[in-house]
Amino acid sequence: MYFGKIFRLVLFEAFVHGYANPGSCSGACIVHDPTLIQRSSDNRYFRFSTGNKISYASASSIKGPWTTIGSMLPSGSSIDLAGKDDLWAPDVHFINGLYHVYYSVSTFGSQNSALGLATSATMESGSWTDRGRTGIASSSTSAYNAIDGNLLKAGDTYYMNFGSFWHDIYQAPMSSDATKVASSSYNLVYDSSGTHAVEGAYMYQYGNYYYLFFSAGICCGYDTSRPASGAEYKIKVCRSTSPTSGFVDKMGTACTSGGGTVVLESHGTVYGPGGQGVYTDPSLGPVLYYHYVDTTVGYSDGQKLFGWNQINFSSGWPVV
Repeated sequence: MYFGKIFRLVLFEAFVHGYANPGSCSGACIVHDPTLIQRSSDNRYFRFSTGNKISYASASSIKGPWTTIGSMLPSGSSIDLAGKDDLWAPDVHFINGLYHVYYSVSTFGSQNSALGLATSATMESGSWTDRGRTGIASSSTSAYNAIDGNLLKAGDTYYMNFGSFWHDIYQAPMSSDATKVASSSYNLVYDSSGTHAVEGAYMYQYGNYYYLFFSAGICCGYDTSRPASGAEYKIKVCRSTSPTSGFVDKMGTACTSGGGTVVLESHGTVYGPGGQGVYTDPSLGPVLYYHYVDTTVGYSDGQKLFGWNQINFSSGWPVV
């Protein structure tokens, strides 16, 4: 009887902490910090990612086969900061007949950073116009680091979520055309412990709640120095009925006081998932997409793979 109780408990714990394996991906599946959209004219999928002055690819399905298109801004950014020939962490949206891709200009570990914008009517190669600065920037005197931008429209207002380490995640209202910052920023997420390793915010509305997903932990360099178990990248979430404040985790801890419920973490051969976004797929419903390391391949940053899972919100909290 006692053994039976232990056995059932083990099964229950395995179920509670289990995660679905990533959905299938074929073709060009090596990415870092992906963002995803479908083109309105033909429903073709486009995926943008960090590196190569924003690398992007397209496919007929989220599963692929993904075909590399090339660099979004082959001449780099017009923002005159170190890193303008690299470009990180894109975020794609369709606004007023144009595709907007927000990108970050910075260098690793630096607070001299800015969020930029490029637009296109078609997303075809060579069609992108660099719009330069959005007005969200940071320096060594700032409370935040102005990278990892994510745009949200709530009602008639656009908001930009952004931030990485320092004082973690901030938000600022944007102009009505979502091209420039409209007013000052305020803090949404802060973990005071350790190195404040929180970044990559993505806000998604489902039902009556706004869900604020973010990446927490060490993201990179796993091939040379892996962090202590559990300290690597993972995806967390808080929620609120307002898009601008009041975010708490499943236990009721405020996101500004270290709160955050784990949505996806290392499991099986999946290591360090993060750099996430959420997309409402017409066939699959809400999908969490991200990059991760497949431990059977190796731990190199250059081998991070595109992963995705359907999200179940039936409990009021996202489960994959």
